[in-house]
Amino acid sequence: MRSIEKINHIICVASGKGGVGKSTTAVNLALALSKLGRSVGILDADIYGPSLPMMMGVPEGTRPEIKDNKYMLPLKAHGIECNSMGFLVDQKTAMVWRAPMIISAFNQMLNDTAWSELDYLIVDMPPGTGDIQLSLAQSVKVSGAVIVTTPQDVALLDARKGIEMFKKVDVPILGVVENMSMHTCSNCGHEEAIFGSGGGDRLSAEYGVEVIGRLPLDLTIRETTDAGNPVVASNSDHIATKAYMELAGRVEQQLLAVSSSNDGPTISMSDD
Repeated sequence: MRSIEKINHIICVASGKGGVGKSTTAVNLALALSKLGRSVGILDADIYGPSLPMMMGVPEGTRPEIKDNKYMLPLKAHGIECNSMGFLVDQKTAMVWRAPMIISAFNQMLNDTAWSELDYLIVDMPPGTGDIQLSLAQSVKVSGAVIVTTPQDVALLDARKGIEMFKKVDVPILGVVENMSMHTCSNCGHEEAIFGSGGGDRLSAEYGVEVIGRLPLDLTIRETTDAGNPVVASNSDHIATKAYMELAGRVEQQLLAVSSSNDGPTISMSDD
């Protein structure tokens, strides 16, 4: 049995465009699920721009151990299993590869990593709706996708494309996460929707998907992630950590709902 087949749920964290905080959301979601007592792994599927090593605080130059001349043992950081192209190449190396090479590298990382028996594997998808998204949907059973967006109209436009793509390949949409939803001034406490408001609700109404998280625009999220010590791992009392923990709970609720709806009809017997 491939190690990927021992994973209960594979969850994609995706976005239609870059710069909306998808990777930060993926990392903190994985850590939040781990805090709930689940066994969790995270795969950085962004071959061109891997960010997982820095975000998880893995020292540069750390390489996965190879088992049986084929399988990569995932690295462990903050209690969760990790793999990324960033562990295999120098951080300054530009991956100037065509699509077939990218797909081959992704499939090898997905299938040739010796994952443990995990409750969840979070896959941090590259931006867009390209080859890796299609390859993942065609090669393994994906339990669901979380779409990350900001309230900006341009981000919502691209998020729609992500939702449409996953619908076409029959991957359930677990919900939309509205990132950078609200900024609270650290001096006066004034709240301001810097990137607009209501974007997640418009997507929800248009596609019938739930808004399962609203994450703040907060300096601590950026600082802790850049330092390799994400806010969920480093500050359990922070408002952002509480938002990510709520998101993890909603993701589990949505997975239960999806699995219940896929159970099919049941036949009951009576004496009538």
